[in-house]
Amino acid sequence: MSETSKVTPAEAQEIEATSHYVPAELCGKPVEIVPGGAWRQSAMRKLRNGYFDEFFEEVLSPESYELFLDLNPTNDEVGALLESVEQTSGESMGKSSGPSRSSRTTRRR
Repeated sequence: MSETSKVTPAEAQEIEATSHYVPAELCGKPVEIVPGGAWRQSAMRKLRNGYFDEFFEEVLSPESYELFLDLNPTNDEVGALLESVEQTSGESMGKSSGPSRSSRTTRRR
């Protein structure tokens, strides 16, 4: 995706509010995918466990999933798709810092 296709966080929220899918690219072809912030935990488990076909079946539109199967993308192409989703939706994928530690120190016994 080009630099001009990046959206602001406010635009990303509007896209998510008005549409279930955001546009992205897979192997140079347009696809529709659920924004990363709306992925169900069940889909994330599939992704973490390496069930990529099942994961993409859950997050891509039905037409886009058929295209995904037809294209049979490489890992690099899938990575580019996820980067495309990140740019289009304005949401970071998998870069959460996790819960922060408390600033209070705990006294040792």
